[in-house]
Amino acid sequence: MTQSITKTTVNIPPLENGDRLTRLEFETRYQQMTHVKKAELIEGIVYLGSPVKINQHGAPHANIIGWLGFYSAYTNGVQIGDNCTVRLDPENEPQPDALLRIEKGGQSIISEDGYVEGAPELIVEIAASTVSIDLHDKLKAYRRNQVQEYLVWRVDDNEIDWFRLKEEKYIKLKADENGIIKSEVYQGLWLDVNALLRGDLATVLNILQQELNTSEHQTFVKKLSTNITNNE
Repeated sequence: MTQSITKTTVNIPPLENGDRLTRLEFETRYQQMTHVKKAELIEGIVYLGSPVKINQHGAPHANIIGWLGFYSAYTNGVQIGDNCTVRLDPENEPQPDALLRIEKGGQSIISEDGYVEGAPELIVEIAASTVSIDLHDKLKAYRRNQVQEYLVWRVDDNEIDWFRLKEEKYIKLKADENGIIKSEVYQGLWLDVNALLRGDLATVLNILQQELNTSEHQTFVKKLSTNITNNE
């Protein structure tokens, strides 16, 4: 007797805005949608990326990457990420515009399949159409998962909010008398807010370069190098 074997095809539904999913369900669907460039799971809800305009997102995003990239080039032991998926918890898998993580001895790791797992020390979001999400549900998720610093560039408002996690709350870092905000996690990561807002990346990098030449920054780099050595 010849038996016929019928193969069952499992249809995986596509991601839709507003879907309520677990992180595993989200990843399974996202991996099938190779045409989708950005999808996020925030507090168990799916958000799909929209087309972006150059002045509202593209140019600000590029300047943030230039600033963080310059810092990472002179700070061995940190890693910059651009639109990387981050596995935070069972209900949150964001794809932040930029992140900076301590490679060894930090809060996050790189999984065997190449994703960031855990909370990077710094996350940056460019917020135009997404400002309500970035300053509410994302902020809550980042705070709960111990993202130490969270920078939100509110493009339409021409404002930058840089939050620091202190005693389970996000407190805004204030600019000094020269309009510079200084990271409390990454020694030497200084930001001339007004220069960035007007698109003057040269001034932003010049201010940053001045701090990268200090002994304090070199001490921080040595500390990171010690972490690398101890973890090898």
